[in-house]
Amino acid sequence: MSFIGRIHALDLKADARVTLVGVADTVPQAAQRLAAEVNTKPLPSLEALLDAGIEALYVCTPNTLHLDPVLRGLAAGVHVFSEKPMATSLPEAWKIRQAAGRARGMYQLGFNRRFANVYRFAKQMIDEGRITPLLAQLKHNRGELKQPPWTADPSVTGGYLYETPVHLFDMSRFLLGDVVELVGWARRSVYQELDGFAVLLRCAGGAVASLTSVAHTSWLFPYERVEIYGAHKTVVTEELERAWFSPGMRDQVEAMDCFQMPFEQKWGYAMEDRLFIDACLGARPPAVTAEDGYRATELVEACYQAVRNEKVVKLPLPEPSA
Repeated sequence: MSFIGRIHALDLKADARVTLVGVADTVPQAAQRLAAEVNTKPLPSLEALLDAGIEALYVCTPNTLHLDPVLRGLAAGVHVFSEKPMATSLPEAWKIRQAAGRARGMYQLGFNRRFANVYRFAKQMIDEGRITPLLAQLKHNRGELKQPPWTADPSVTGGYLYETPVHLFDMSRFLLGDVVELVGWARRSVYQELDGFAVLLRCAGGAVASLTSVAHTSWLFPYERVEIYGAHKTVVTEELERAWFSPGMRDQVEAMDCFQMPFEQKWGYAMEDRLFIDACLGARPPAVTAEDGYRATELVEACYQAVRNEKVVKLPLPEPSA
């Protein structure tokens, strides 16, 4: 069971509205360990979970293995929470979006950054009109692709951008609006795949942004940082730890420091899990939709197209056929 699967299970165990029916993993010992920790049953397969009468399913498999369990869960009529990315190709993302639109159950995608305190702070400044984004810089690096070893295997990740950098593509839409074109460059420097990207984005509302991501930087803080510039105003986030808002040339800077907050809260996992259960109970729509997941996948695919062809790519991309 993945690290993030354990985080979700612990969140759900703490929610009085939830009964954990079981845990399934391709490694039986992993299922047994987590089941013991959260006081539920280890089950041998997805079929066993569905046969146990579950009402909601969490899919926390490796990136390239999201499609099948998500489709099977939706076809069975249960609510599905899938970890990011939605899929690792546009045709697969299209299949999930179509299935989610037809399903009796609800689909939510795990873009936890949307619920992290620092990004909620930045979003609040924008939504309240305290800053209008004109330009932005987004950075998300990894120190290495060594631990765990599968992070360097595109057959598992779908490609470096589908690992943690996909969060920043989603953040570009969340904070700046839909992207209408992008151009970028990349290089293969340390690993056996493209491991360093520099991308320029132009958004429908007029904002322009640069997005950089490198897989071999060391873990020098902050490996994740967003800066949004308005008219003599700036919002800055540093990882999931700190954020600042400068409202003017001579005004007091507003600051947020999440250093002492529990991990699952400041990283947004607790809120996204709570909102998923709210949606399962009919109290609200899904907090991150299939459309959000499809558009993030589209941005990653457009980026790979742009760096491969060294040309501007217009969005939206043509939709796959059935």
